[in-house]
Amino acid sequence: MLKTHNCGELRVEHAGQQVTLAGWVNRQRDQGGVVFIDLRDRWGITQVVVDEATSPQAHPIARDARSEYVLQVQGVVRVRPAGTANPELETGEIEVVAQNITLLNASRTPPFYINKEERIEEVRRMQYRYLDLRRPSMQYNIVLRHRIIKFLRDYLDARGFVEIETPILFKTTPEGARDFLVPYRLQPGKFYALPQSPQQLKQLLMVAGYERYFQIARCFRDEDLRGERQPEFTQLDMEMSFIEREDIMQLVEGMMIALVEGVGTNKQLLWKPFPRLTYTEAMEKYGSDKPDLRYGMAAVDVSDIAGKSGFGVFQTNVAEGRPVKAMRVPGAGAVSGTQLRKDTAELEDLARSAGAKGLAWMALPTDENDEVKGPIGKFFTVEQKLELFERLEARPGDLLLFLSDRCEVVYNAVDILRRTLADKLNLLDPNQFAFIWVIDFPLFLWDEENKRWDPSQHMFTAPMPEDLPLLDTDPGKARGSQYDLVCNGYEVAGGSIRIHDRAMQEKIFPLIGQTMEHAREQFGHMLEAFEYGTPPHGGIAAGIDRLAMLFAGAPNIREVIAFPKTQTGSDIMAHAPSPAEPGQLEELGIAVVIEEDKEDA
Repeated sequence: MLKTHNCGELRVEHAGQQVTLAGWVNRQRDQGGVVFIDLRDRWGITQVVVDEATSPQAHPIARDARSEYVLQVQGVVRVRPAGTANPELETGEIEVVAQNITLLNASRTPPFYINKEERIEEVRRMQYRYLDLRRPSMQYNIVLRHRIIKFLRDYLDARGFVEIETPILFKTTPEGARDFLVPYRLQPGKFYALPQSPQQLKQLLMVAGYERYFQIARCFRDEDLRGERQPEFTQLDMEMSFIEREDIMQLVEGMMIALVEGVGTNKQLLWKPFPRLTYTEAMEKYGSDKPDLRYGMAAVDVSDIAGKSGFGVFQTNVAEGRPVKAMRVPGAGAVSGTQLRKDTAELEDLARSAGAKGLAWMALPTDENDEVKGPIGKFFTVEQKLELFERLEARPGDLLLFLSDRCEVVYNAVDILRRTLADKLNLLDPNQFAFIWVIDFPLFLWDEENKRWDPSQHMFTAPMPEDLPLLDTDPGKARGSQYDLVCNGYEVAGGSIRIHDRAMQEKIFPLIGQTMEHAREQFGHMLEAFEYGTPPHGGIAAGIDRLAMLFAGAPNIREVIAFPKTQTGSDIMAHAPSPAEPGQLEELGIAVVIEEDKEDA
């Protein structure tokens, strides 16, 4: 090794020891005859003192050293003189008096500071990702991610799980998102697909009798990107045999609680055990199946009250079966009239962007002698207002928002209003973890364009046992045995009890618009496996990237992935994706045809 110690471990008890350090110049201060260098590696920073009088050979190297030069330092540890200790460093009570310094490598001036936090354009960070990753904040994120994965591995190993790798090259099958296709030279015209998840493979491992499987799995989906989504991502994949829904939920909940308490520094769990919402409850109250419950502002159905008011829109909508929902925004009505009109106009624009035709409101006065503000207050009697305030648990100074439209429109508007207001009112505490379970999802969602049912999760999700008869009479009312774990507005894990019977699986295919011939062509290996003593089983997959993002308090998953893609799916550092060489395409029997825009042609 080129070092005997790292730059974060020396303490007062090491005083007098001969040591060798190696790392990067974090900062250099030339005091003339004495040069001070803060030497940095992944573990920390140690101050190095180079005195021209006692180290004449080392002094010129130290004097010429610049930020990010790589040095090896040999010297003696000493306690810093009285009054010069640095309490901000773990090594702040000592320094290393250099005897010899070796320049291991010089550095050009970096395109941004490594040694201090500053706002850096993300494109520049991606272009020089190897330097961005050298910054302490990014090293913290990457090491935290490692600790999370190691904890999960150890936790599952202690509970009888076996880690098994599954193929990256697999068969392309219709499972939701687009596949990444991989041509194969030895079989022209045929393609592998990169796995969207190891779903089929982990079920086959249950057929194989392993009973408890997990994997830190790489997954690939060709879909539009956003802050929580990348074309390639990592998930903790799990599957268990001879279990029911409750068994998996209890195991995962215990694992997440232990993870937060063991790795999540300064994170507080809002609830133990985790609350549970049905899909219907989540949508009705929060307009989302992954609601953030660190704050309130749940939507409350007030159709019975609003439908009897004098407001014509509410009367008509309620009569035609469209709900009226109200949200209470604490304290948002206790502003001047001018500011209130501005705020509510902005919120109405936001509701319209979600598809709503408008947004009605009332503001409760802070003085009980004042009138309720807002354009719809006059359409409600005093008794109706009091009933509204009681149902919404409204307080003086609160703002009440009203939405009425088709359920889907109301859901969208409630969701975007809640998220926007929470951000505006600073209600998002990054040190709070609000884990909740969402259960009882619909098994199918109707695709109006193609006139068929689509699986709400995937085609291998089993119906709830009591809903099996509905597959023949009313598939839209059947619930799947699905369960999602949500934290702070993100789905961090999702799974289900699987179908393990061939007859049941074959019953699903026609409902989702697949002929049996096509289904056997795509999934014949699964159907055949189900005839060889497949045990009841189920599983779940947790998003490692999203978990690491939440634990790090990062704004997106790119901050916890070593080499992520941009929002357009590009690797700016390596200039990928890139064209293939003509010879490569010819060998694979592939011709690339790019359709130009007709207006540009």
